[in-house]
Formats: sequence, structure tokens, C-alpha cells
Amino acid sequence: MTQSRLRTLTAALVLTLGTTTAMQPAFAQGQPERRHAVSLVAPPKMKPDFKAFDWVRPDAPKGGVLKQAEIGTFDSFNAFPTAQGNPADGLGLIYDRLFVTTPDEASAAYGLVAAWISYPDDFSSATFGLRPEARFHDGKPITPEDVIFSFEAQTRANQNIKSYYKHVTAVEKTGAHEVTFRFDSKGNRELPQIVSELQILPKHWWEGKRDNGEARDITKSSLELPLGSGPYRVKSFEAGRKVVYERVKDWWAKDLPVAVGQYNFDELHFEYFGDRLPAFGAFKTGQIDVWRENSAKAWAIDFDFDAIKSGRVKKETIPVARVAGMQAFMLNLRRPQFQDARVRQALNYAFDYEWANKNLFYEQYTRLQSYFDNSELASRDLPTGLELDILNSVKSDVPPEVFTTVWKNPVTDGTGEDRRGLMEASKLLRAAGLTRKDGALVDAKGNTIGFEFLLASPTWDRIVQPYMRKLEQLGFKVTSRQVDPAQYKNRLDKFDFDVIVGGFGQSESPGNEQRAYFGSAAADVPGTRNVGGVKNKAIDAIIERIVFAKSRDELVAATRALDRVLLWNHYVVPHWHMPADRIAYWTRFGRPEKLTSRGIDIARTWWADPTQSPPATKQ
Repeated sequence: MTQSRLRTLTAALVLTLGTTTAMQPAFAQGQPERRHAVSLVAPPKMKPDFKAFDWVRPDAPKGGVLKQAEIGTFDSFNAFPTAQGNPADGLGLIYDRLFVTTPDEASAAYGLVAAWISYPDDFSSATFGLRPEARFHDGKPITPEDVIFSFEAQTRANQNIKSYYKHVTAVEKTGAHEVTFRFDSKGNRELPQIVSELQILPKHWWEGKRDNGEARDITKSSLELPLGSGPYRVKSFEAGRKVVYERVKDWWAKDLPVAVGQYNFDELHFEYFGDRLPAFGAFKTGQIDVWRENSAKAWAIDFDFDAIKSGRVKKETIPVARVAGMQAFMLNLRRPQFQDARVRQALNYAFDYEWANKNLFYEQYTRLQSYFDNSELASRDLPTGLELDILNSVKSDVPPEVFTTVWKNPVTDGTGEDRRGLMEASKLLRAAGLTRKDGALVDAKGNTIGFEFLLASPTWDRIVQPYMRKLEQLGFKVTSRQVDPAQYKNRLDKFDFDVIVGGFGQSESPGNEQRAYFGSAAADVPGTRNVGGVKNKAIDAIIERIVFAKSRDELVAATRALDRVLLWNHYVVPHWHMPADRIAYWTRFGRPEKLTSRGIDIARTWWADPTQSPPATKQ
């Protein structure tokens, strides 16, 4: 889902759309309205007769190359299996979806493969009208049979997708160019939109055979070049090192309003590096065109090279309007040492964020106080009204502090010598039945209590090491280990970790994805997005209130209740956020005057122009 926040609207959760009378045939009275767009928060900004999005340059020139760096490796062009291989970056560019999202609106999507969507007032089904001109790259038309196959194949191959679409009971061809999704329940306002996100795959290709005569299998990784229908196709690759995508110049959708002015580069290069150092070196010498920086220290001290000083590379911090989802030290709740909430809470008291922000982050960040920070969805004050009613319905299964105390992170004086946090942590550990023996923390049976930080990047080592020293003062036996991206993914898929750095991207309209993030049913699925393994009856019940919310007010109340219960269970040690993107780029590109409000998508909206430096940002 997309990210951001927005004020309460009366009928906001209803998928509010404009009519499409100018582009569609008349339909019988009493039938559901055919709609050109869907939105879960505000009415779609673009009307049915729009010519192009207002965040593109419609006549943007085509051509040139965009070179981007990726850390790690890849061994597959099949992005769909749950825990099979490491898919190459950029694969989403080769597939079209029924509807396409916009990076400038909260939870909004517009028709791409499908010209329209309709659904009854009870949201029990959703019907899509496919564009007859929609084609795969081999020229074959996209049909209802392809949509049906795409749904069945992806839910078979990927447990997270299967969970996401769990309420779909059937997908049926209901016309020559129509397909209908039927749902097992009524009132789930998000379902029409989430099925509109489905990537469309060519049934005839996947049911065919490879050059060696073997049948294709969507449940297995493969380096066979896939067939798609999107703006790009794979041109060439070096296994594990580089992927080149080429623009499909006769892309069937290139003149549609949802595509005008976009996907302007003739080639997109994804270059893979073992770690940040060689990748950043390649950027500094011009072998890589753009650099997104996630390290405050690097942003403060690493961008003083000659190309910056001469103006050939531009460095920008670009504000973005989006929900700040939870990033944190995520605990594997399947481990015995993390079963007691008091132990988990103690880990937060041991983390000196104020010292880290001052000494490691150059005071660029704000501590996260919510799983939905920087938005109206974040819990605040004490619960009242509908939120309180929701919490009272699960009162026996939530911590009592939910009703009596506003959750806040511990705060230190930032000197690194403030021992109040460690003292509070010690009290909690003793209350949990842990004691010190020869300096080590042990349980009632004498077992030493410890854990390992599993890291995929050396960037985190300078943050983890000071934290480990605080934990050692409490008696924990802690270690850290950095592994390569492939091993890291494999260990996560098998739940073979103690503590990792992880997070949950959130939207302005939370819904079915919360089951995947925090639902009990997802906790033990290999490759799950419920990485920590949360299993909580109260959380399951509140998620259902979110999914079936009948109004924006109810959705906000239920989300705040979820946020509050997650926080008071101390499942993670929260990190920090910055409501901006840090980006540096060689000034050989043009870009629209208006930047999208919810994040910069260079491959989608910029263009090659060595004679022009990008204009100043307009907010």
C-alpha cells in the first residue's frame, strides 16, 4: 500500500470516484457505477477526462540511460515465490496491473489494464472492464483468462499474496472483456482496490515450456527472461551483477492518461555491489547516476567530493508527506528470551536514542512514537469515544496500561552517562525473574540470557555496538553478526534470528495488510511479513475492526487502538524517522516542476537531458 496521512472525511473510506460517461458505454439502471479510479481516503484528484497527471511533463523527451546501484545480488527473474531465490530489482516495471497507483495521492489508483471498475454498495464483488487494446509484449491480447490465471498463480506461489487476497472466493469471466472478483464477506471497503493492484501475467507463456522443454513453474526461481506487458522488458543481465531493462517503444499503454510523460529512459541499469563502499565510489565517479542516502552520518560528511563542489552533482533533502511506519529493532517473539513483555520493555530503556541522535545521526531524526507516526492514525493522549469502546471489547487481552497511561519512549539527557534508563531496565528484569550471576543475566534455571543482532549491512554496526555495551551492563550476553543479503533473507524466511532491523510501511488507509504484518495466522508462514511472530487475540480482533470499518472515523479509531496495543506489548525497540528523502544525482537529467508528494520516482517521471539542471523543488 502507499504511504501518507490525511484529515478525516465524512465518506472517505467509501471508494469515492467520478463517473466515466465520456469513455464508456451506457449501462442498465440499477447496475453499479463504472468508475475510472478508486480512492480509500479522498475523492480522486484526476477527473474521468484527465489527459495526464499533474506531476508529469506530458511532452517529456524519451531516450538516455538511468544507472542505479543495488546492494546485494540476485538469482531470479521470478518475483512471486514466497521464499525462493533473490528476485532482481525492477521486475515490477515489466508487468502491468489492473489499476495503477499514483505517488501524489493517498491510497488512490487509476485504470490501466482495466478501463473501469464497478462494485455494489455492499462491496461483495468487484468487476473490471479490460481495455481491448491491452497487449503483452509478444502482441497477444490481455484477456479475462489472463487475469484469472494471474490471481490463481500468484496466490499459489506466494503465501503473503494468498493471505492478502484471502477474502476472494472466486474470479470469473463475466463478459468478453470483463472479469469479476467475488468476496466472502460484505462491507470490506478495501477489497475492490486491493484486487485492482493485481499484476497481470500471460497465461499462455507460463503454461508453456522453456527452450529446454521443461514446463515453467511460477513457484520456483528462474533466470529465464519473463514475458510481461509493461513499459520495460529485460534486455540483458549478468547473473548477480547487473540487469538492463529496455523501454518498450510500442508499449500498448504509452498514450493513456495514466502513462503520458512517464517511463522516459530508453534503458534502466541496475548495478549490484557487495556493500555501500564500492557502490558509493561508483556514484562519485559517475558510473551511477543517482544515490538515495539512508545514513545521517554519510549525508553529513560523505558528500564533499569534487563533483558536488563543481555543481555536477546536486544534493537535496526533499520533504515528503507520508505516514512514518515503524522502523525498529525487531525481536523474534518465537524465542524464549523475549516471551516476557517486561524483558522486551527493558530493551527499550537500555537504548539511548538521545545520545545516538546527537553523536551518530547529527540530530537529523525524530524518535518514532507510533506504528503510524506523523499522521492522524497515531494513538495520542488516553483513549476516548469509539477507540475506547474498541479497546474495552478486548480488555481482558491487552495490557492494563493501555487504559491508564499514554505510551512514550524513555528519554535520556543525551550525555551517554544517564543511568536512569538502565536502572528502570534492571527493575523490569528483576520483576521478570531474572538475576545477575557472575555479572551475567540468568533465569530461574540458571540459563544465561542473551541474543544476537543479525545485520545485513555494515551501516548498522556503529549503531548496534553502543547499544550492545548498554545491554552488557545489564548482564545480557549479546553478539552481532553481519551476513550477505542472500543469507540474511534465508535466515529471516526460516525465523533463524534473534533481533534484526526491520519495519512496516504504512498507508493513510490501513486495511488487509495489517493481517500480514501482525495477524496470528501469518506468524508462522515462511517468508511472512509478520517477521517478529506477533500472536495476539486482541490484535487480531482490532485488525478486523480496521478491515471492516464503515467510516473514516471508525478506521482512525480502530487504527489508534491497534497502535496502542502494539506499543504497550513492547514487541520492538522503536527507531526514528525523517519526513524527507535524501537524494543526490548527477545534473544530467530533467524533471517535472512539481514533485510528487509521497516520494520521488526518478525512473517514472524524470528524463535524460545533459543540457539542463533540474529546477528548484516546488512544494
